Amino acid sequence: MSFRRGILFVVTLLIIGVLAACGNGDAEDASSESAAAESTDETIDMGQISWAENIAVTNMWKVILEEEGYDVEFHLLDMGTQMAALANDELDVNLEFWLPVQDKNYFEKYEEEIDFSEEVWYDNAKVGLVVPAYMEDINSIEDLNENKELFESRITGFDPGAGTMDTTEDMIAEYELDFELIPSSEPAMLTAIEEAIRAEEPIVAPLWNPHRVFSEMDLKYLDDPKNMFGETEKIHHAKRLGFADDYPEVDQWLKNWKMDDDSIGALMSYVAEAEEAGEDPIVGAEKWVDENQDLVNEWLSE
Repeated sequence: MSFRRGILFVVTLLIIGVLAACGNGDAEDASSESAAAESTDETIDMGQISWAENIAVTNMWKVILEEEGYDVEFHLLDMGTQMAALANDELDVNLEFWLPVQDKNYFEKYEEEIDFSEEVWYDNAKVGLVVPAYMEDINSIEDLNENKELFESRITGFDPGAGTMDTTEDMIAEYELDFELIPSSEPAMLTAIEEAIRAEEPIVAPLWNPHRVFSEMDLKYLDDPKNMFGETEKIHHAKRLGFADDYPEVDQWLKNWKMDDDSIGALMSYVAEAEEAGEDPIVGAEKWVDENQDLVNEWLSE
């Protein structure tokens, strides 16, 4: 009887040992899977600004990166907040950074805290004040003070904190304009311009190329004798420090990225068409990527 009890005791211990080993194996596997998931976190936090070209290129890159196996999350923030977030490692990428003039203040402030790319993805940008083309007697910024009553001493602006808005404030001071810059948003500014043109009323606003509005409305840039807005601007991207180490593949793709007037214009048109049809902007971006796969493949080369 004692012998049988001894055998049963040994067998019981063996069973318990096997079960324990299986349990530990499952736990180790679960732990390994969890660690692997953490180590392959492919979510990229991308800043977005409610400007037409920015909506277009951010959605384009979301399409491209998600086709390559990454997840992209947008964070709709003004430029100042995006710069601070990049500097604090709270954001991965900002796709639109203008130099040498428009965003110079952010470059100087965060030069040691943000990875500003030397590479340029669009090299023919322009910024300045615009008026409707039918305002034949208003051709220079220097004409504005003589006609301040016509404009009610107002320059219709867009997002506060944007580099172009800061430059416009500097321009008002430099030209000693008796005007106030009224901030709003890009959509609100474009609506105000459209309504003014429809009624053939005066309006002056800061605008930039690339922008689809120039194909939709007859506008002209005012001469800028003091060159406050600069001449040709170049558009770069910016990343948090360490992004290139964490995502070397994506970092290289962004460095390879180049667009011209035709490509950015077509992309913006497709995105605008999607929005006007009540669809998500990404629908237009998907259409553009599908039609321009050869160009995209050039960016994705090593």
